[in-house]
Amino acid sequence: MVLSKTASDSDVSIHSTFASRYVRTALPRFKMPEDSIPKEAAWQIINDELMLDGNPRLNLASFVTTWMEPECDKLIMASINKNYVDMDEYPNRCVNMIAHLFHAPLGETETAVGVGTVGSSEAIMLAGLAFKRKWQNKMKAAGKPHDKPNIVTGANVQVCWEKFARYFEVELKEVKLSEGWDTPIHVDAASGGFIAPFLYPELEWDFTLPLVKSINVSGHKYGLVYAGIGWCIWRSKEDLPDELIFHINYLGADQPTFTLNFSKGSSQVIAQYYQLIRLGFEGYKNIMENCQENARVLKEGLEKTGRFNIVSKEQGVPLVAFSLKDSSRHTEFEVSDFLRRFGWIVPAYTMPPDAQHVTVLRVVIREDFSRTLAERLVSDIVKVLEELDAIPARVTCKLAASEESSEGKLVKKTAIEVQREITTAWKKFVQNKKKTSGVC
Repeated sequence: MVLSKTASDSDVSIHSTFASRYVRTALPRFKMPEDSIPKEAAWQIINDELMLDGNPRLNLASFVTTWMEPECDKLIMASINKNYVDMDEYPNRCVNMIAHLFHAPLGETETAVGVGTVGSSEAIMLAGLAFKRKWQNKMKAAGKPHDKPNIVTGANVQVCWEKFARYFEVELKEVKLSEGWDTPIHVDAASGGFIAPFLYPELEWDFTLPLVKSINVSGHKYGLVYAGIGWCIWRSKEDLPDELIFHINYLGADQPTFTLNFSKGSSQVIAQYYQLIRLGFEGYKNIMENCQENARVLKEGLEKTGRFNIVSKEQGVPLVAFSLKDSSRHTEFEVSDFLRRFGWIVPAYTMPPDAQHVTVLRVVIREDFSRTLAERLVSDIVKVLEELDAIPARVTCKLAASEESSEGKLVKKTAIEVQREITTAWKKFVQNKKKTSGVC
């Protein structure tokens, strides 16, 4: 007689993960489960869900870095359990290097004033708070009202400036800047701060301008670090009110701190330090030039199709924004949707107010977007256009189906008749596709 037994919950780990009950039992999505599960099952379940995410390197919507050298990946993993607040040396080194890159007026032995942040959004909040407090102190000293601060920005600023104004009760005014401006300035260099010094060294935008008092920059964009790091640099100690700075002594010595977050991971700081010393000025310059060149390759490839208008400028952040010359049959949103079938994530969106009738597709050129990928993207876009052209145009199909001539008069069809016409057209299209592909 053959004896057998059913595996108990306690010995489930001896089986393959896919042979266990955990892959056929739905786990709660919004509540913590009552019972524990084996680590292998937990890993497999999460890993399987992550497979449904898009490939980060093919996500051309984002400025955020998606590739770093394996050596840096090792440093990140080695420091993933370290708290930023327990670090004293590395953040200061990064702050000083970036401050010198932005031409902060520092003496040979003078330490730069700055802080590492979770991203440019936190950096903007801190810079805004410094401006607000400095203005309030000035108005109090003059015996003037100080309860209604305002901040002046251009009309094209990122949404985090609106967040700052709303969260910290500051009136936001959008204006077009003109000559004769004599008010202290903060430069939002989130995307361009790590580009301008290497591609446009003659451009005056940083601390070379006397009115610039602080600059924020995103380390996880063209600073070439994974998501989660930004920097805010002040021109001098006088530009950061001392009452905003807290002092801690966890490391055995006084350590000033000015952040919205107390505890946060230190791995991105280590990664930024690695990039700064590993690449140096030469390396960053080469990478930015490569990005600019690959943007040119993509732009020229799109122009050769004869189907697109290029709406982005060649100078500035390496990206290509483009729109269909003829969108009467197909839209930019359809092109974006069809590109996902090839793995590409290329966003389509409407322009800001006063130009919202214009829809564009945008490709951000990052370090890991090679010339080969640029050429492949153009090839896939051409395939998408050919496929869209082969589909009966939706507007034309609906118009033809909803109206037909009867003795010189147009007769309106019912909704059911329209739907039948459209269904028939699509069936013919699918059948033709099967014939040309050899599918029976």
